[in-house]
Amino acid sequence: MLPEFDNTEIAFQYRSDKELKHARFLFSSMGSPTLTNIGIKLTKLALALHLPVKRIIKSTLFDHFCGGETMENAAQTAAMLSKYGICTILDYGVEGKESEDDFDKAVPEFIKAIKYAATSKNIPFISLKITGFAYFALLEKIHAAEKLNNDETAAWQRVYDRIDQVCQAAANNDIMVLVDAEESWIQKPVDELTNIMMSRYNKNKVIVFNTFQLYRHDRLVFLKESYEATKTEGYLLGAKLVRGAYMEKERTRAAEKGYPSPIQPDKQAADTDYDAAVLFCLQHLNNLALFIGTHNESSCLKAAKYMHEHNIPANTEKVYFSQLYGMSDNVSFNLAHEGYHVAKYLPYGPVNDVIPYLMRRAQENTSVAGQTGRELSLINKEIKRRGI
Repeated sequence: MLPEFDNTEIAFQYRSDKELKHARFLFSSMGSPTLTNIGIKLTKLALALHLPVKRIIKSTLFDHFCGGETMENAAQTAAMLSKYGICTILDYGVEGKESEDDFDKAVPEFIKAIKYAATSKNIPFISLKITGFAYFALLEKIHAAEKLNNDETAAWQRVYDRIDQVCQAAANNDIMVLVDAEESWIQKPVDELTNIMMSRYNKNKVIVFNTFQLYRHDRLVFLKESYEATKTEGYLLGAKLVRGAYMEKERTRAAEKGYPSPIQPDKQAADTDYDAAVLFCLQHLNNLALFIGTHNESSCLKAAKYMHEHNIPANTEKVYFSQLYGMSDNVSFNLAHEGYHVAKYLPYGPVNDVIPYLMRRAQENTSVAGQTGRELSLINKEIKRRGI
């Protein structure tokens, strides 16, 4: 059967009355762009001044959108989600580091997560960002095809080695790796490195996934080119499809530097390309695995309907739907209720390190038209149904 995304009883079955009221407060606050922007600026200022704001952040955004400060905390959240047929993507939410020591320390943390995931059927994925293992400036230089000096060449080799260690551990433990997309001006080395890992580890099963941001107007073509390359070179494509996360930053940079924006002209164009990308992947499941990462109810329903009409089992290992923890539970839990594979992105890590992620979540809920209003209306509907 097809899911019914308005069923709030299923959507919020895992939330207590207290948690539901807390979620209402949070999304009501994020419904105001002014309040959100002020909150973000004050948080950044407080952190710069070393003011004790960790407790406030932890009890609000962190508790709602993250699985905890440690992998053990995240594992408890994952175990809770598994009771409702929801899988988990362990996402060590540390990014934007700028030292070789930090990059090196990230590797054992990811391998630890992989080994833990291998002990639990409900954690089939881990997620990583290349910017958690490499200098942003180095990626920028490689993307621009600038010549590297000896030190930079050695640094890039270390990045390759770190990612290879993680992917090797994932392959050994049969855990899938989702490589996140980055800003357009550092994406080429990310694509190239991910393609190398796919060619190495996706011979018989998809272990490594690249991420295609369909709010970029060139990514549908790139997805099809990537698929053809895998057929030519004899490996399987891992395709994680998202709309994108850096729209404002991308447009601003393009305007400042005087080049054409890589972003779609409007939301309709992004939606059209996203649904076309999903359809393309569903039509080529013999040579790829598909990860549908979206909060868009229409896109999820179209994919589920296509699977139903073309006799693709809801529980095929080739297709996963995914939403962020703390968002779009009406989509996640209702899809899982009908037997589809669903995995929630579950970030974890020290509060201070996860703050960049939390700031993006707050901004996303403010900037995506209708997102906060939809979340809030469903929460209010469930609160009314419960009579609390």
